[in-house]
Amino acid sequence: MTKFDEATQAIRVDENTYDVCLDPGYAIGGPLNGGYLMAVILRAAVDASPFEHPVSQTAQFLKAPVAGPAQVRIEPLKAGRTAAFARATLVQDGVAQIEGLITTATLADVEPVYSDAPAHGMPAIEDCAKLPDPKPESGMTLNAQMDLLFDPPTIGWLKGEPTGRPESRAYFRMAEPQDPDPYVLALAVDALPPVVFSAGGRGWAPTVDLTWHLRALPAPGWLTLLGSGRLVSDGWFDEEVEVRDSTGRLVAQSRQLARVGRG
Repeated sequence: MTKFDEATQAIRVDENTYDVCLDPGYAIGGPLNGGYLMAVILRAAVDASPFEHPVSQTAQFLKAPVAGPAQVRIEPLKAGRTAAFARATLVQDGVAQIEGLITTATLADVEPVYSDAPAHGMPAIEDCAKLPDPKPESGMTLNAQMDLLFDPPTIGWLKGEPTGRPESRAYFRMAEPQDPDPYVLALAVDALPPVVFSAGGRGWAPTVDLTWHLRALPAPGWLTLLGSGRLVSDGWFDEEVEVRDSTGRLVAQSRQLARVGRG
């Protein structure tokens, strides 16, 4: 079991309740990363399902959970021959923090009937760049859990040179050796810096609603994350992320609605 597996572990208490312990190692300056929290919820939902894989997850972030004990409550809605549906709620100190819907199924390793090309080409890994290590007092512990190598123009905002477009692109893998699985993908779809940074925004950009889909089981190796946005307006922005595995196959896709940060 890897450190990530332990950090997302869900222990069954009864038919519909799981105890979890939210890990402080996945913080982004105070709040915990949304993708990490979704992975925690998925552990419980898949354990409670008759199917093996989470093919769709929608989460509404009502509050910002903190590190420490919490519970995931699962409400089964329907189970058919090929898919099951459930409502999942992350609760901390008796208060709902994240509410969402999860669809589970069992995916087979088959060749796609059709597969679109990547939304954007990436340079070679050796031509990509890392973000500077955060200062210890920043509370940015998430960075230590993963390796991200960025397409250099998409982190021009570090030097005050944003591209002017909402975008972010990087290669991704866990810092501790681990083959990617659906839970790693839940983290990956929310691992990039907010795409609004490249459009000139700064500061914590809290996610309000995030939906992602598991499209295929990923092959071992680096993942490629391609993030983009379509509209930044009135304090809101959208972010879409396409995830491809080491073979180039589309394995996950997401869309979120978030607030433009202040600061």
